[in-house]
Amino acid sequence: MSKKTDWAIRWDTLLRYRMIETVALWEGRLTTNHLQDAFGIGRQQASKDINKYSAEFAPNNLGYDAVQKGYCPTKAFEPVFTQGVADEYLQMVNANAEFGSVFSVDNPIRRFTEVISPLNRDLRPKVLRPILRAAREGKRVEICYASLSNPVPEYRVIQPHSVVFTGIRWHVRAYCEHRQGYRDFVLSRISDEPEITLKGENGAEGDADWQQEVELLIGPDPRLTPAQQAIIRQDFGMVRNRLTITTRGALVHYVLQQLQLVEENPSSTPEAQQITLLNRDKLKRWIWS
Repeated sequence: MSKKTDWAIRWDTLLRYRMIETVALWEGRLTTNHLQDAFGIGRQQASKDINKYSAEFAPNNLGYDAVQKGYCPTKAFEPVFTQGVADEYLQMVNANAEFGSVFSVDNPIRRFTEVISPLNRDLRPKVLRPILRAAREGKRVEICYASLSNPVPEYRVIQPHSVVFTGIRWHVRAYCEHRQGYRDFVLSRISDEPEITLKGENGAEGDADWQQEVELLIGPDPRLTPAQQAIIRQDFGMVRNRLTITTRGALVHYVLQQLQLVEENPSSTPEAQQITLLNRDKLKRWIWS
């Protein structure tokens, strides 16, 4: 949390300060609309929160950018109410209206719960900020990128449209001018600070796999006994031995990774496998080898 622990700050105000830091650090642009939409407050209160945060707690963290029409983090930015890790941004995005439970560092509930957090990959604000800005403004960016198939870093020009956290790592969905198609780029493998260039013409609307809605049908492993299958049905909230998961075609592989169903091992025990993918044939185009 903060470097000082003797501040008497109301709980709702503390949550807004944490949001100010998280949005500014990871998106690179904070507006009063962020606070208004998240907390149901007026513009005057939102402006007061930002001004008080800057004046009393972090005078060197934010500067107003007339071009972006918002408050941007300075080079001297240092988190005061947050830890400055990517997981905080992920939690904020996923929590929506439940910011209290997400940012509750001092919440008594934590005495009775424990969460296994994903490992923090090397996701840096200086990489994520221009990527998000380019996606927001429909612009292209130049990146220096390395992959397992091409371990020597090379420059690519991409047009990002969405940032995705798979539960394992962060990547950006973007049009790659070199490959002439939409690809996923792991953000921790971008070695430089992406440079925003000109407007592009290949946004999310042209990404067929991103736009296509796909259903994954999950069922209990048929090798389980009826009694065991009943337990799996209850675990996953299945109806008639089925769970339907709706996602984007471009995200099918990642959902299967979370479920450990990219490949099913017939030699594993049914107790270990527990579930199976019932419509694998229809999803083959989105499952990598």
